[in-house]
Amino acid sequence: MPRREPAACPCGLPASYQDCCGRLHRGEGTASTAEQLMRSRFSAFGVGDKAYLLRTWHPADRPPHIGFDKGLRWTHLEILDSTGGTAFHTEGTVRFRAHYVDHGRPGHMEENSHFTRLNGHWVYTGAV
Repeated sequence: MPRREPAACPCGLPASYQDCCGRLHRGEGTASTAEQLMRSRFSAFGVGDKAYLLRTWHPADRPPHIGFDKGLRWTHLEILDSTGGTAFHTEGTVRFRAHYVDHGRPGHMEENSHFTRLNGHWVYTGAV
């Protein structure tokens, strides 16, 4: 019987989901940069992890709940630019293009997201 390869991480990095964003979703670590948080949040949308999305959203901006459209599938992520957001910063932005298929039709959305540190952890605050 052939060995199954682990599923690739939706964030686009060359690692399995379990070893990449999956460990952040499971609470086995936290994002060390704003870009890593952006990638892990994209993956959370891809796998339907509402709890992780809410946990990594700044409380002042966080919605009370998140709904997912069953006909929408997130397919891949492109990081276009970033500012700050490293271990040496308290704020950062990540500009990205997220690709999806919506009820069979491909598309994409772009956003320049703002992140800040809250109690030492990166959180999403919203679009710039």
